[in-house]
Amino acid sequence: MADDDKTKLITRLKLSDQVFDKLWQMIADGDLSPGDFMPSERSLMERFGVGRPAVREALQSLANKGVITISHGERSRVNELSASNALHQIEDIAKLLLSSEPDNIEHLKNARKLLEYGIARLAAPRCTSADAADLRALIDKQRKCVNDSERFIEMDIAFHMRIAELAGNPILLAVSKATLTWLFEYYRPLLYWEGREVTTLIEHSHVVDALEMQDEEAAVAAMRQHLNRLDAS
Repeated sequence: MADDDKTKLITRLKLSDQVFDKLWQMIADGDLSPGDFMPSERSLMERFGVGRPAVREALQSLANKGVITISHGERSRVNELSASNALHQIEDIAKLLLSSEPDNIEHLKNARKLLEYGIARLAAPRCTSADAADLRALIDKQRKCVNDSERFIEMDIAFHMRIAELAGNPILLAVSKATLTWLFEYYRPLLYWEGREVTTLIEHSHVVDALEMQDEEAAVAAMRQHLNRLDAS
C-alpha cells in the first residue's frame, strides 16, 4: 500500500465518541451555554439514534474534562469555562511530571520567575492606593504567621495571587495559581525559607512600594530580587 493511501485509512469511532463530538460541537457553537441543562438522556438517544450506554459514556467523558457537571437525580449542566478549569484538567499530569522528573522542578522555577516578572510589570500601572493597602494588609497577616509555616506559605501565595489579580489577565492569574500550588507541594523552599521570614516580609514590602509608585521597572526589580533570593535557598 502506498504511503498516501495509509494516511487515508478510515478509523471507526465508537458510538459514544460520536455522541461526545456532537455534544462538544453544540457547546463550542453556543447551542448549549454555561449554566444550561443538557438535553435529557432520552432526547439525546432519539436525536442521535443511539442507546443509553453511548449517551452516558459521552456525558461522563464531558464531565471528566470539566465541561459539564453530572448531578444525581437531575440533568447535567454545562459549566462555566475558564482558564482555571482548563489548568485543573492537567493538574494530575503536571504533578506526575514534577514528581517523576526532578529537572522539571527547575523548569517550573524558571517559568515562575518569568511569569511573576511579567505580572509585576502589568500590575504596576494598575495598582491604586487601595490595592497597595490590600497588599500591605496581607503582609501584616503573614507577619502574624511567622511561627506557623503552613499558614505563612498560604499567606505568601495569597500575596502573589493578589498581585496577579492586579495584572488584569485571567489566564496569567490561573497559571500563577497553578504554578504556586505545584511549587507548594513539590518545592517548598521557593515559598518558604525557615529563619528568613522577616526577610520575606521586607521584600514583599519593597514590591508593594514599587507597585504603589506605579513604577514598572522598580516593581520588576523588586520581584526579581525577591525570587532570586528564594531560589538560592
